[in-house]
Amino acid sequence: MKTSLTTTALVTALACLAAPAFAADAVVYDQAKLITKPTKPLEIVFIPKVVHPWYDVVEQGAKKAVAEFAAAGIKVNVRFDAPATADINEHIKKIENNTSVKPDGLAVACLDPATDTQAIDDAFAAGVKVSTFDTDCPASKRIMYVGHNKDAADGYELGQYLAKAVGGKGKVGILAGSLSAPNHKARVEGFKKAIAENPGMSIVFDRPDNDNLQAAVDLTENALQANADLVGIFGCNASAPIGAARAVETAGKKGKVHIVGMDDLPEAIGYVKAGVIDAQKAQRQWEIGYWTVTYFVAMNSGHTFPKEHATGSQLITADKLK
Repeated sequence: MKTSLTTTALVTALACLAAPAFAADAVVYDQAKLITKPTKPLEIVFIPKVVHPWYDVVEQGAKKAVAEFAAAGIKVNVRFDAPATADINEHIKKIENNTSVKPDGLAVACLDPATDTQAIDDAFAAGVKVSTFDTDCPASKRIMYVGHNKDAADGYELGQYLAKAVGGKGKVGILAGSLSAPNHKARVEGFKKAIAENPGMSIVFDRPDNDNLQAAVDLTENALQANADLVGIFGCNASAPIGAARAVETAGKKGKVHIVGMDDLPEAIGYVKAGVIDAQKAQRQWEIGYWTVTYFVAMNSGHTFPKEHATGSQLITADKLK
C-alpha cells in the first residue's frame, strides 16, 4: 500500500511538472472585488415573539457583533421590536410596520408559522432581507435561519431525565408555553413521548402559560393543590420552570416535586444550584444574536452565508455548575 501511494504521488507530481505554465500576461480574476464594504450604516431589526429576558441575551450577542464591526469601520444599528404579549396579531403588525421602513435586515422569531409566513413572504417581496431566528418559518421565503430547532429532542431528553429522577413512576404535569409557538409544541411532544415509554407515569395536567412567569406560578400552585401526589413538572419555555420552582419551594415540596425545563435565565440557574430544579436544557441564544447580525452584514457586503446555522443546546444540572 505504501508503494502504491508513493507511485500515485509521483505520477501526480510529474503531471504537474509537465503541465504548461500560465502565460505571464494571463488575466487574474480578483475574487476579493466581489466583496464591497457597506458605505452607509446598516439597519437591522429583530422581532422576538414577546418581550422576555431570554431575548435580552440574544441582544447581548447582537451588540457584541455590532462592536466588532464598529472596530472594523462598519456601522451597524440594531433595534429590537417585540410585542408586549405573545399575540399573533401584534406580531404581524410588527413585521408589517418594520417592512415598510425597509431595513437592511429583518430577523423574525416566528410565533405562529402559518400566519407569520405570509408576512415574511410579503417582506421578501418588498425587497427586505428576512431571516428567522429562535423559531423558524421553514415554508416561508426567509433567506436564512439562525437558531436551534431540535426542540422535540430537547423535550424528550428532559422527559427521560425526569422519569429517571422519579423512578419511572408517578403523576407529572406540563406547563406548555404558547400553543402556537412551534418550539414549545415540539418540546411538549418530545416530553410526552419520553413519558409514554414509562407505563408507571401519567400526565395529569397540560396547560399553556404563554411564557408568562406569573401564569406559570399560578398554574403550578393550582396543580399542586389538585394533585397532592404530583411528582414532577416540565416547563417548556424560559418562564415556566422558574414559575414552577417558585410555587414548589413556597409549598415546601422541594425534592418531592422534581422540575425540568428550558433555558438558562439567572433565576432558573439559581434554582438548579439550590436543587429545586433538577435539570434545564439551554439554547445558546447569545450566539443567535451574534451570528444573525454577522450574516446580515455579510449578505450586505457580497459575502456568501448559510441557509441555516444550528446553534445547539446543552443540558445544565447542579453537578455541572460546581
